[in-house]
Amino acid sequence: MSDATLSVPPSPARLVSLDALRGFDMLWIVGGGAVAKALRGFGDVPVTAWLATQFEHVAWEGIHIEDLIFPLFVFIAGASLVFALTKTVELRGRAYAARRVVVRSVILFAIGVIYSGGFEKGLGSVRWLGVLQRIALAYLGAGLLFLVLKPRGLIAACLTLLLGYWALLSFVPVPEFGAGDFAESHNLANHLDRLYLPGRRYNGDHDPEGLLSTLSAIATCLLGVFAGLHLRRGASACAARWLFIAGVLLLCAGWAWSPWLPVIKKIWTPSYVLVAGGWSAILLGLFHWMVDVRGWQRQVTPFVWIGLNPITIYLVASLVSYSQLASRFTGGDLQRWLNTSVHPGVGDLLTALVALSFSVLLAWFLNRRKIYLRV
Repeated sequence: MSDATLSVPPSPARLVSLDALRGFDMLWIVGGGAVAKALRGFGDVPVTAWLATQFEHVAWEGIHIEDLIFPLFVFIAGASLVFALTKTVELRGRAYAARRVVVRSVILFAIGVIYSGGFEKGLGSVRWLGVLQRIALAYLGAGLLFLVLKPRGLIAACLTLLLGYWALLSFVPVPEFGAGDFAESHNLANHLDRLYLPGRRYNGDHDPEGLLSTLSAIATCLLGVFAGLHLRRGASACAARWLFIAGVLLLCAGWAWSPWLPVIKKIWTPSYVLVAGGWSAILLGLFHWMVDVRGWQRQVTPFVWIGLNPITIYLVASLVSYSQLASRFTGGDLQRWLNTSVHPGVGDLLTALVALSFSVLLAWFLNRRKIYLRV
C-alpha cells in the first residue's frame, strides 16, 4: 500500500474558535498586557492593582496570568496541527506531511534566531533557544509523533515525556546541590544549559527556553493534540464540556503534584505543564462553546484577525514601538493632564489602549487585503 493511500479520518472543517483563541492569546503579547499594567496607576482600586500584577511573570515558583500566555500558544499549535496534518495526509500522504512538519519547524526556528538578534554580534552572542524556537521544537516533536502514533501511543509518549523529565529533575544530582533541588541555578535543567547550551542565554548562565525543558514543552503541545483530536469529531456542546472537565482534572493534578514538583515556568516543570494545560483546555472549551457551538463569531472578529496572522503581528510588534507611536497622539501634556486632573493612571491607560489599537488595525488591514504570512 502506498503512503498516499493510508487510511485517515476525513478532513475536518476549520474551527473558528482556534483562530479566535490564538488571536485572544496574541492580543496580550502585542499590547493587552501593557493595558493591564497601565491599570497600576489606579492605585486606590485593589482589583486593578491585582490585575496589573497578574501581567508580570512570577520571579520563579508559582504562576500568574502572564505565565499562561506562552503555553496557551503552544497548546493551540498542538490542537491546530491535528486539523492541518489530517488534511495534508489525506491529500499528499504521511511522508509529505512529515517533510512539511520538518521544513516548517526549521523555518520557524530560523525566524526565532533572527528575531532574538541573529548573528549581528557573532556566534557567541546568538540566542539559539527562545520563544519561537521553542514553538518550532514543540511543533516538530508533537507533529511527528502525531503522524506515527495512534491516540494511545500519543498518551504514552506524553506521559513518558512528563514522567521522564520529572525523574531527571528529581533524581539526577547536580554538582554542589544534589538531586531534587528546584531552586534557580540549582536544578538539572539550568545546569545542563550552563554546560551545553551555546551562545547567549537569556538569564545569564541558563535560559527559560532551555535544552531539557524542551521535553515538557513537547508534552504541552501534545495536550493540545489531544484537544484537537476530540474537536475533530465536530463542534458540539459535549466537546466543550469535555474540555472543561479535562481542564479541571489537569489543574487538580498539577497542583496536587506541586508540593513535590513546584510549578515553575522558567524550567517548564511537568506540574506547570498540567496547570497551564488545564487553563488552556478550559479556555479552548469556552471559545469552542461560544464561537463554534453558539455561533458568536461576530463578537470575536478582532481576535480572528490577529489569530489568522500571529507571526506577522508578533514580528511587527517587536520591530515597531507602538507605545512610542501612541505617545505622539496621547502623550505629553494630554497624558499628564489626564493623570492629574481626571484620575491617576487615566492618561497612561489611554496611551496603552491606543498602542493596542495599532496592532488590531494592522491585523484588520492584513486580513482585508488577504495578506497572511504562512510558515
